[in-house]
Amino acid sequence: MRDKRGLRNALGKFATGVAVATTVTQDGKPVGVTINSFTSVSLEPALVLWSLTRNSPNLRHFTGHGWFGINILSASQSEVSRVFASPTPDRFEKIDWRYGIHGVPVLDGTLARFECEVERVADGGDHLVFFGHVHAHNEEEREPLLFFSGQYGTANIAS
Repeated sequence: MRDKRGLRNALGKFATGVAVATTVTQDGKPVGVTINSFTSVSLEPALVLWSLTRNSPNLRHFTGHGWFGINILSASQSEVSRVFASPTPDRFEKIDWRYGIHGVPVLDGTLARFECEVERVADGGDHLVFFGHVHAHNEEEREPLLFFSGQYGTANIAS
């Protein structure tokens, strides 16, 4: 494909939620990255997926641990998204978080959190696709953080 920027712009027209995928290093340090590739796959069994670029410095932690967390960000967490999308060395230093019941970091103030066991990792071109079996989850009533055409936004959903 010659026009990668054009393709990226066109793909950006699909509004997505924003999440932070988390895991731990071999010595238990928290690791996290901002993603917008998260989706549900199946309710029975409970499966989700997300993808990570092959050139991510955190890839080895996600492929080496066996568990990951998905933290769906709320409208008030655009700065959290920016921190986890940056090369900041200690991304967890200025946010509220804790270790979940399956040992992966879970962030406070999110819409939903999922703790997943890696079911499999598949080739996805310049990304790896992580399939996870959901073992724990919870949700909060908050407004979602959205990403559209390179910008953060929120949903104004009337009930």
